[in-house]
Amino acid sequence: MLAGTTEATAFARATADRGLDGIVSFAGRVERPLRQPLPQRVGGFGGIAGLVAYLRTEKITHVIDATHPFAVQMSHHAVAACAEAGVPLVALTRPAWAPVAGDRWIHVPDIAGAVGALERPASRVMLAVGRMHLDAFAPNPQHFYLLRLVDPPKGELPFPCAKVIMDRGPFDADADQKLMEEFGINIVVSKNAGGSGAYAKITAARALCLPVVMIERPLAPSRRELHSVEAVFHWLSHCPTDRGV
Repeated sequence: MLAGTTEATAFARATADRGLDGIVSFAGRVERPLRQPLPQRVGGFGGIAGLVAYLRTEKITHVIDATHPFAVQMSHHAVAACAEAGVPLVALTRPAWAPVAGDRWIHVPDIAGAVGALERPASRVMLAVGRMHLDAFAPNPQHFYLLRLVDPPKGELPFPCAKVIMDRGPFDADADQKLMEEFGINIVVSKNAGGSGAYAKITAARALCLPVVMIERPLAPSRRELHSVEAVFHWLSHCPTDRGV
């Protein structure tokens, strides 16, 4: 299983509970990934060819892509590698968030669009894009940035005024509202991650009538997608391979 989401953790637990064998693979973006109830590996495969070699060496019979919806390079590699290796693949995904009454979303296509949306007078920003993208926001040093990260930033932050909070979801909407009030946040920047684990900040922003710069998902590869752990197990039980599984 290609992991990195709360859905991946739930599937790993359910797999272990059923007594099935599996390997949980993390890309290595997070220094302290959640401990899984199955064997796990951390790091890349070396592109499509490396993943093909891994599938064959480890005699993998099925691949579950439960990566973050913004980790599309890995998803593209998985589709290509599984096709070459003849290994069935399914994606365990979560639908994107959609605005509801009371939301004040500013839709942008990517990180660059979010940077452009912050070309405005000094504001107090909750920047929820992960530490890998912080440098992109250096052109807007006029803001105060509230950062909530799983791992501490590497090196100095690219803007002069910021507060870093070390925490890991899932989060609570009431707690996020109090956090925004405590730091006087007046705009939120978020990836459209989908799911429930990170949605608390969207609920809190709605309650406080705050605008949200919403970064839309990149285009995922064409593949079969399922939206629940049970649906994936049903797929596994009805998806034989040439290896007799």
